[in-house]
Amino acid sequence: MASASTSKYNSYSLENESIKMVSQDGVSQDLSESVPQLPGETLITDKEVIYICPFNGPIKGRVYITNYRLYLRSLETDLRNLRFALKQEGHSRRDMFEILTRYAFPLAHSLGLPNHHWRITFINKCYELCDTYPALLVVPYRTSDDDLRRVATFRSRNRIPVLSWIHPENKMVIMRCSQPLVGMSGKRNKDDEKYLDVIRETNRQISKLTIYDARPSVNAVANKATGGGYESDDAYHNAELSFLDIHNIHVMRESLKKVKDIVYPNIEESHWLSSLESTHWLEHIKLVLTGAIQIADKVSSGKSSVLVHCSDGWDRTAQLTSLAMLMLDSFYRSIEGFEILVQKEWISFGHKFASRIGHGDKNHADADRSPIFLQFIDCVWQMSKQFPTAFEFNERFLITILDHLYSCRFGTFLFNCESARERQKLTDRTVSVWSLINSNKDKFKNPFYTKEISRVLYPVASMRHLELWVNYYIRWNPRIKQQQPNPVEQRYMELLALRDDYIKRLEELQLANSAKLSDATASPSSPSQMMSHVQTQF
Repeated sequence: MASASTSKYNSYSLENESIKMVSQDGVSQDLSESVPQLPGETLITDKEVIYICPFNGPIKGRVYITNYRLYLRSLETDLRNLRFALKQEGHSRRDMFEILTRYAFPLAHSLGLPNHHWRITFINKCYELCDTYPALLVVPYRTSDDDLRRVATFRSRNRIPVLSWIHPENKMVIMRCSQPLVGMSGKRNKDDEKYLDVIRETNRQISKLTIYDARPSVNAVANKATGGGYESDDAYHNAELSFLDIHNIHVMRESLKKVKDIVYPNIEESHWLSSLESTHWLEHIKLVLTGAIQIADKVSSGKSSVLVHCSDGWDRTAQLTSLAMLMLDSFYRSIEGFEILVQKEWISFGHKFASRIGHGDKNHADADRSPIFLQFIDCVWQMSKQFPTAFEFNERFLITILDHLYSCRFGTFLFNCESARERQKLTDRTVSVWSLINSNKDKFKNPFYTKEISRVLYPVASMRHLELWVNYYIRWNPRIKQQQPNPVEQRYMELLALRDDYIKRLEELQLANSAKLSDATASPSSPSQMMSHVQTQF
């Protein structure tokens, strides 16, 4: 939302302009006081206020809040620092604050944020608190920015617990962060312990806060040697810790190499099942899906809020939070929603795309390379196979994303974090892959999609229900290519095209029939020339 003020010197040019206000009964009315108006701009509310100017002191004026900006009609003022004094009339200040936040942060407000439990903090607007986090963060309302700074000193890479998703009904939340810096000496941090307790109490939760550590317990203990660790029962009395046994980036990299070895250049049919089993790829897919199911179930059932982390909170954490949100929230199963999910949980929250993919780096043996994002997309594909009508997008959509993960044609997956992209002015210099997809959405739509708003998906994370994604991993094999496209989907698309053609022809016939009836009504005619209007239902 923009802010503006008008000077006494330019008020003459605004005399003939007005802005419409929508009253509570829905009737538009012109305000007697003239203010600038932009096309489509509507006034939401206006109040007499005293603006606390940091340079000139208190200034009386009237503030207007529109669906686009905040406008103060007074003397020339500096509106970079917004401080207003209002009369104590009921909840006028709260109403004004809620209206401001609703129109300034429309995406966040779709989940009812901010509210009296959660707030948006600008502590990281210059990436000073954490250079791998986004500029805007959502944290408990009761926590001050100074508290957050103290908590950051005890979390790896300063990646403090922040909100990822809130359940619209029971208000349970999914939080994400990095591991605590416990170390071999078992260090504690009272601010971190208090912060997790505030998260638990935010929604008046009686049960313990559930902490899901994505790592195997052995790895978490081993990380103490390098200054990391996990939340112990002694320090975090109101939290319950569970390890999800998902292996690290090095194990995943070696597993994918084994998949490549069994599918390229030739496939050995006689030992296919045993060869596939030896890669352990589907076992890793199973563990990631199992962890996400546990998170989704805990939040959906209203049993407790959850905190998710791994080591640094940008690999396995992103897999788990985004998959759980995909299971819980049908919005993220749409094309637009999935784009927002990837943009938020992966790109903005600092998954190290440059390090994991190695864009422009010739060092293929780099230990930081790992197919973490590919593994996430594979999990999404597994879910789409089990729920063929739940996702708006099709397999081509997922494959296109993966192709451009490596292509470097678009800036979407370049660099490791938001701050690096800002420094390189990536949005000015590159195009987003979402622009390509959104310019031709029909190509990426699932013809079987049925929108179900409140449905929670619980995929079966069993080896019997998981399969290798043949159309991605083996798509260049000539025998596999002959099987494309999916014959059922192709036939369904043909029927849809035929239906659209019939509907178009029917509309043309009805228009022609209406024109003839109009002509017959306008001029006298014999009964043989009269034509009755036929309503045809399709």
